[in-house]
Amino acid sequence: MSNKLNESGPSRPKRICTNREYENRIEQMIFESESDEHFEFSDSDSDFMAEASSRVANDSDSSECSDIDVDVDDTGNIQNTPTQSWFEEETDMPNFNFTKYNELLVPIPGDGSPIDFFFLLFDDDFINLLVDETNSYAEKEFLRIGHYPSSRISTWKPTNKDEMLTFLALIIHTGTIKLNRLNDYWKKHHLFNITCFSNYMSRDRFLVIMRCFHFAPNIDDQAQPLDRMYKVRPLIDYFNNKMNTIYYPKRELSLDESMVLWRGRLVFWQYIQNKRHKYGIKLYMLTEPAGLVIKFAIYTGVFDDMGGQGHASKVVLHLMSEKLENGHSLYMDNFYNSFDLATSLIQKNTYCTGTLRINRKNTPVEVKQAKLKKGENIARYSNGVVIGKWRDKREVAYISTEFKNNLVVSTNKRGHNKTKPEPIVNYNKFMSGIDRQNQMQSYYPCTRKTIR
Repeated sequence: MSNKLNESGPSRPKRICTNREYENRIEQMIFESESDEHFEFSDSDSDFMAEASSRVANDSDSSECSDIDVDVDDTGNIQNTPTQSWFEEETDMPNFNFTKYNELLVPIPGDGSPIDFFFLLFDDDFINLLVDETNSYAEKEFLRIGHYPSSRISTWKPTNKDEMLTFLALIIHTGTIKLNRLNDYWKKHHLFNITCFSNYMSRDRFLVIMRCFHFAPNIDDQAQPLDRMYKVRPLIDYFNNKMNTIYYPKRELSLDESMVLWRGRLVFWQYIQNKRHKYGIKLYMLTEPAGLVIKFAIYTGVFDDMGGQGHASKVVLHLMSEKLENGHSLYMDNFYNSFDLATSLIQKNTYCTGTLRINRKNTPVEVKQAKLKKGENIARYSNGVVIGKWRDKREVAYISTEFKNNLVVSTNKRGHNKTKPEPIVNYNKFMSGIDRQNQMQSYYPCTRKTIR
């Protein structure tokens, strides 16, 4: 018995010793420090997860992060970052004029009632697209071998434009009258008797249209789609093109991310801690400060057209592609802002202002290393860009190509006055478009949790 105890069994595999510096180089090759996002990636079921950090939007937020302040060439070798000349005194700041007008680019439809503006956005071409794609998909499902005769799809009849408009109206109305389940809207019980639904469409017809609701044709099961968003790509392109055609926004624009709730299986599923919907699909949105969405894009992983190296800059230039050279003032948080992006936007006659990660490339060393007391700030100028740091409850780094490092008095909603740097004051004033949009959308939610 003792011999058996003394016998050595199979040894446990030894853990491979990793070189952290080598790992940092690999990570840097994929996610460059100036464009790295600090959100969770789950591309291709990867186990790589990075916890989200909050956007710096007020006095108490922090701009610290753990990015690597190095530059990497195409071969993966770490290069020395060229020294940028920074000056304590003000240098020439750019001066752009706003060359456009905030206006509706088409005549006001009808008598200006809400339904007229609805049809301005959702015109006949869009409704016909929904009708054609829904009928096409329903026909394939109807002819598919293996469906049960008692299923709803067996009673399918082609839909048309009028019925599709009724279907969309009922979906919107579910956001104003909130019930737990879709079936509750057709109940005959006196506590649930809402005749406005059953008078316009039967429950089974509504559910079968929702079952077949489509925006684009499906691809062959054996083919690998090049575009992960191909099923809703016509909807995305339609909205972006439509907004660019009918409306030109104000001078001030804000750019940030939003979330669409989704808890199912998805390759590019995301988790963002400080959002109302923490789990779901991440959207990059360009909005006006009042909350009107001008353009949006969906993040589909590190291997899409805007993913990988330079991701944040690619997102900004994509969303601003039709608005450059016109003198806009763009407000962004510390995920997007960098010195290189700011100088690039200057060349395109566009201002940018916002918070900054203190360890981004080309950030002045004096600003990085400065130890500030409450109320103090420090800033440096170079090539029309000012980068500074100000301390309130925590240190907040900021960047601007429009506002100088002047201290101005700001009054909060409680009537208290506080002296802050001018870039921070304007950032807090105009960087509210996404939050406003999410607030307004939360009043009338029509999303439903379904099996499909």
